[in-house]
Amino acid sequence: MKKIVYLPLDERPVNLVFPQQLANITDLTMCVPHPSILGRKKKPADFHAIKEWLFHETKHAHYLVVSIDMLIYGGIVPSRLHSLSKEECNARLQILNLVKKQNPKIKILAFNLIMRAPAYSSSEEEPDYYQLHGREIFRFGWLTDKMDKEKLDRPEETELISIQEKVPAEILSDFLNRREVNFFVNQQVIRLTNEELIDFLIIPLDDNSKYGFSPKEQRQLILQVEEQNLFDRVSIYPGADEIGCTLFAKVFCEVKNYVPRIFVRYSSTKGPEIIPKYEDRSLNESIKSHITASGGIMLDYSKDADILLMVNSPAVGEFNVAEQGTYKERHRSYFSEVHQQEFVRVMEYYLNEKKFIALADVATCNGSDNVLMKLLAKKGLLSKINCYAGWNTSGNTIGTVNAHAIVASYYNESGNEEKLGRSKEFYYSRLVEDWGYQALVRQNVCSEDLPKFGVDYFHLGEYQEEIQNIIQNKLKDFIEQYLTDHEVTLKNVVLPWDRMFEVGFDLSIKTARISAI
Repeated sequence: MKKIVYLPLDERPVNLVFPQQLANITDLTMCVPHPSILGRKKKPADFHAIKEWLFHETKHAHYLVVSIDMLIYGGIVPSRLHSLSKEECNARLQILNLVKKQNPKIKILAFNLIMRAPAYSSSEEEPDYYQLHGREIFRFGWLTDKMDKEKLDRPEETELISIQEKVPAEILSDFLNRREVNFFVNQQVIRLTNEELIDFLIIPLDDNSKYGFSPKEQRQLILQVEEQNLFDRVSIYPGADEIGCTLFAKVFCEVKNYVPRIFVRYSSTKGPEIIPKYEDRSLNESIKSHITASGGIMLDYSKDADILLMVNSPAVGEFNVAEQGTYKERHRSYFSEVHQQEFVRVMEYYLNEKKFIALADVATCNGSDNVLMKLLAKKGLLSKINCYAGWNTSGNTIGTVNAHAIVASYYNESGNEEKLGRSKEFYYSRLVEDWGYQALVRQNVCSEDLPKFGVDYFHLGEYQEEIQNIIQNKLKDFIEQYLTDHEVTLKNVVLPWDRMFEVGFDLSIKTARISAI
């Protein structure tokens, strides 16, 4: 039995728990650190405790899947707040050399984000000054990057001058210095990949756009990758919180000598070419990256595919992509260029043909497309679909459902009820969280319940436990309405960062028999 040591990006369920749940479907062993040493939101992880844990657990392990952001900075949010020097970061990075020296046969798969620069002003996950100057800092990066390639127009020149006058020099300097350090770390991990200390590397683009700090750094890193002829071992594409799942799927494929064949089908003709919100490239190109990085290949036809990846896609990109809200508020293209009736009908046909169906729901951001999900429920198809995701960004969704589909498709015809049951539980967890919570309950609680307590979305305070109980009860109502094919038990609902954005819970299902289809 192969042992995988996994150091996650942070302690939230999407990073810590999801990869474990995928590993539990398999016969591979995944070892993770205790949450108590992983920090919490802006509080960095305990570096020395992680160092000791890594040395102990990797001594006889076969694989290490490691978040460099966690190893060096103490997590995704601390990576945007730290004051470490290049020398300090490089010293922490040398831990990987010591791991390899102790266990020369271990394979190291690493990931390290290009630090984001959100397009909005908020200090929720950024430095305090981002509350006042976040939008201007983003625009500074956007304009200066564009300026390197083409001439700014007069309003853009005026805007750039205004930003430089408005944002204090010390604030801009702090932000740019941190970016420089983080960029240096990415250069170093590419170097370590070239030296074959790191066997495979993903550099995800977190909250990316056409111009800005991230795309500029991406281009420089790609040139380094090309110069060192590493395109077979380094992937750079939009993503973040799903990468732990992606790299587990890659390890799984290598251990099982499995090359999953994936056919991609869209709900909209324009879907493959739209640029998703928070990303910098077409949806189809991103999907290629997710499939390739996880060990799969993309087929041009469905007949021989192990997985049919059904993509509920928007027909419009970037800022016009719908967030959670009423159907009538959506961009007009949702009423003419997304053919959900045909999409559901062809899904039903494939299911009747015993095809393995994974549904990537990216037509809306931050939760499921409620219109599609209600139609699938009405047609009685929810219990027949194999895998699903529809949370936060397009990259988060695709990476999660793709990784689950790779693992689950391998066991699809095995008849192993235990493994199929665990896969079904992960699938139902996605329905409850991505559809039940993100698309329905979260909005309902924000509008109906939070005002009663006098709290807001990001600060639940002393009422957090009571709000968690309300959410749990409403999710149980959702289950009773839509997920009646199995006996589903939901408990231990938590809001890990004391806000409404993400949720965690324990879910189990009881069935007389779980079939492969």
